[in-house]
Amino acid sequence: MDDHVNENKPTAPHQSALAIDCASEADRIGAFIVATLRKLNRRGCVLGVSGGVDSAVCAHLAARAVGSDRVLALLMPERDSTKEAGARARRLCDSLGIPHVEEDITDPLEAIGCYRRRDEAIRKQFPDYGAGWRQKIAIVAGKTWMPQFNLIVQSPDGQIFERRLPVDAYLQIVAATNFKQRLRKSMEYYHAERLNYGVLGTPNKLEYDLGFFVRGGDGLADFKPIAHLYKTQVYALAEHLGVPDEIRREPPSTDTYSLTQSQEEFYFALSWSDADRVLHGMSEKLSAAEIAIAVGRDRSTVARAIQEFQGKRRAASRALAQAYVLGGGAS
Repeated sequence: MDDHVNENKPTAPHQSALAIDCASEADRIGAFIVATLRKLNRRGCVLGVSGGVDSAVCAHLAARAVGSDRVLALLMPERDSTKEAGARARRLCDSLGIPHVEEDITDPLEAIGCYRRRDEAIRKQFPDYGAGWRQKIAIVAGKTWMPQFNLIVQSPDGQIFERRLPVDAYLQIVAATNFKQRLRKSMEYYHAERLNYGVLGTPNKLEYDLGFFVRGGDGLADFKPIAHLYKTQVYALAEHLGVPDEIRREPPSTDTYSLTQSQEEFYFALSWSDADRVLHGMSEKLSAAEIAIAVGRDRSTVARAIQEFQGKRRAASRALAQAYVLGGGAS
């Protein structure tokens, strides 16, 4: 991307560039949900509700579109989930009158080796890691565009230890934890098939465009009604729809590792608001220098973010594609 500021282009987007007419957008998404379910020949929809803002907005939109009695919310906690997230999800469902089912997936994850395989990789870095310890992975901004990751663990007495992860350990930890998203999606499709419902996916545009999902896991759905909305726009829609303050105030989290982990430190390496503006600027074909003005960061940092986002976009495109078959292309 050229760093020269083109005087004929609009300046890089301020947050106001992402403003939407929330009432019109809610109606448009509602019509999309109804039309899609009709096209799929499904009676209603199933979605996972995590206690976060994306699934809360989708639950509101689905209930408005087809009625709360034709929406099933699934709460799928496991060993590393926070009790607070589950409580928020239950209160949301109760407020909307949406029936919900709680499926604790700890035992299936245990059986498939999710925790054992993850902990095996962690112990190669921290041999004392065991019962009572907690962990997370954090992205480290290096001097090149290639991301690096640190493993952070906390001992039972509260001491924090951090170490750079070699690639093989990082891949094993992520592969093991991805069982969580894949098992949750299997549960969603079980309930969808028994009810003749469609599976509603809840990614926003940042997650969808940049590949913040698991192939065969949370990346899988029959339809994704907010995948065109930046996170900024999701929050605006949440306020319009009356999503509870306790959900709107909660920082976005992966809720995948036992230590609190933001999406910023695990994947985007930017706050969601800055990531929105970088991705929007890229879509508008603005330069790194133009985007840097709006984001309020130096040009080199934004240039690295753009390069990384371009790579994530390519990876996301591959992850969303169907399987390749003999004869060329994807099926």
